[in-house]
Amino acid sequence: MSLHIHTNVPYRSSSARDALREFDLYLPQTTTVQLPLVCYIHGGAWRSDDKTNYSDLAQRLALSLGFPVAVPNYRLTPATPTPESYFRHPKHAEDLLEFLEFLMTWTGPEDVGRAFESQTLFLLGHSCSAHMLGSIFLDSSATSPTLTPSPSLLASVKGIAVSEGIYNIDSLLLRFPTYREQFIENTFGKHESYAQFDVSRYPLRSLGIFWLVLHSKEDTLVDEPQSEGMYRHLYDLYGEDNECISFNADALKGEHSAIFNGDEYLIVIGEFVSHVIGIIHG
Repeated sequence: MSLHIHTNVPYRSSSARDALREFDLYLPQTTTVQLPLVCYIHGGAWRSDDKTNYSDLAQRLALSLGFPVAVPNYRLTPATPTPESYFRHPKHAEDLLEFLEFLMTWTGPEDVGRAFESQTLFLLGHSCSAHMLGSIFLDSSATSPTLTPSPSLLASVKGIAVSEGIYNIDSLLLRFPTYREQFIENTFGKHESYAQFDVSRYPLRSLGIFWLVLHSKEDTLVDEPQSEGMYRHLYDLYGEDNECISFNADALKGEHSAIFNGDEYLIVIGEFVSHVIGIIHG
């Protein structure tokens, strides 16, 4: 199977190019049938990384799943911000939300057309982007009302898989106190407590989304209790529908970002997507 690759697609209209608000699209050349779309959102502590660093992963996902894969950029917090360059939460997640809303009406690349089914989206978050997805698809409106998704987007997202995620910042700082000065204060501002940004406390927006929470036991940058706490919160929120919530701390191997080096991530994501599609299509 080969891929059509479309790079640097803008997701917002602008007279000048904005490389941090573009995405890359990887399309399997297998069929003219519109397929579900998988979106991978990179981590990087809200301050670093780029979609181009995940081209290999995106291609492997597209070939493994047989589905289109999109990888967006979003604006980042400077490592050493000045008063003029401060860029804080929820701005990163606002960019992600804008990208996802763009997909709802985008007609596709000019030479291909509508290449995916926008009513069936699967979102993959890693590290800080797990927090971003939680802030959008759980109800953070008391803290971040600008992160409210449209009803059509909320209905279109069928599954969210998050790996090595940051959810409870206060808990993270107890385990890794140096993170406060390294990136938390620059991203969220200086606070005694960051409880208002704890996505493992946010209420539900919708019961219609399947969640998979993943963590490698070999990760030394984000501890497993982060993921355990998020899983327990989602499990409790869903109540009788908690079969939609899964936790796996055994499948992934390696350090924080080394989980993508082998095939384990591809396999567990493939199983998750297939499981959800099987349920929603009966």
